[in-house]
Amino acid sequence: MYYLYHIPGKKIGVTRDLNTRVTLIQGYKENQYEVLEQSDDIDYISDREIELQKSYGYKVDRQSYKNLITKNNTMNINATEQTSTFPCPLNKLKGQLMDNLNLTWKTSHGEFEITKENIPWIMSNARTSMFNDTRCYIYNKAFLAENIQAKEGLDIETAMGLMAQYGDERFDLIRQWAQERGIYDKGNSHTQYVKLMEEAGELAQGLLKKDAYEIKDAIGDMVVVLTNLAALEGMQIENCIDSAYNEIKSRKGKMTNGTFVKQTL
Repeated sequence: MYYLYHIPGKKIGVTRDLNTRVTLIQGYKENQYEVLEQSDDIDYISDREIELQKSYGYKVDRQSYKNLITKNNTMNINATEQTSTFPCPLNKLKGQLMDNLNLTWKTSHGEFEITKENIPWIMSNARTSMFNDTRCYIYNKAFLAENIQAKEGLDIETAMGLMAQYGDERFDLIRQWAQERGIYDKGNSHTQYVKLMEEAGELAQGLLKKDAYEIKDAIGDMVVVLTNLAALEGMQIENCIDSAYNEIKSRKGKMTNGTFVKQTL
């Protein structure tokens, strides 16, 4: 059964569980809301919700209730290597998560599950997609680290150490930023190389002027460009860094005129 509820002065919504959605999630007691209609017809109740939202002068949902709920009341979560995307806007996410407790989905980092314990983390870390504001997403590596921390009962310092084992989320953020701006779809390695040389020039200027801010900004920009250049070549910058370190970690040599010169056989 679907319930069309009204919180006076606030909103009109639909739910199948008034206690969970309205009382537990939104914090309203039974005497603070009213049930306007109820029906087992999701098409009718979805259309009626929008109709009454307009009639009462409330904000009208951009997606109807029936489009947020699949046939089995489970979300079709889209997982990529970096992110898991939920098929609903951020302001609808908490209710959707509560409706889909114990739902699992597979990612390259393992199988994830929606639980009452991790919903607060998801809500604090979810972001609206820049491609489609009716969708939102979380970063998989960060969610994995959160799950490990919760399961193991770790303190924050130990948890931060464990997070490092699963990579630095900042590179994921850079790749997500680039993907959303079409750099991977419309850009190429040559243009990124040109951009890298431009940033190297700015770094040189900063060094000559001893401008700490400009030096920091240029180095950061170069890391962003290198991250994108690696991605365009089908690589991850993390693997490039690991490969370089493994190459030099046992290297011997000496400093000559301010430069490390490797020992030759």
